[in-house]
Amino acid sequence: MDHLNRFESKATYRLLRLEYGVALVLCSVLMLLHLSEVRWWAAVLLFVYIDVIGYLPGAVAFRRAPGGRIPKVYYVLYNTMHSLVTNAAVVGVWVLVAGFEWALLAVPIHLCGDRALFGNFLKSFKVPFEPVRLPAFAEFESRLAGPDRPDARHAAAERV
Repeated sequence: MDHLNRFESKATYRLLRLEYGVALVLCSVLMLLHLSEVRWWAAVLLFVYIDVIGYLPGAVAFRRAPGGRIPKVYYVLYNTMHSLVTNAAVVGVWVLVAGFEWALLAVPIHLCGDRALFGNFLKSFKVPFEPVRLPAFAEFESRLAGPDRPDARHAAAERV
């Protein structure tokens, strides 16, 4: 929403996912247009390495951990491997070493697919690794949507 209110309403969350959906469609169409030029072993490797390193270890740990509490290293792995910045560096190094190829589209297809189709963005240490509806967030969302939502003047007065 803004730097002081770091959450998304249902509408802005859907719009954000829609933006990634547009990028997903664009990258997918580009790959389809160049299907015969895609080195499939490279495309598969580039698509799966993100989750093999960044998601699977945390998912396994989460399912095995009592209460789902896992070390922060799993969140760091997830966020690092699902970062547009990290993957831009990977793609850049790939291009420098092996040259440009259409298989590289597997990276933005994976990242945009996660965000657009599944709604998965970077993970906060403050929430469970796997999506679990937190009662405190449900209450917050309900209060925010209610008729007694403070306007900016009221909120500013409460801060004083």
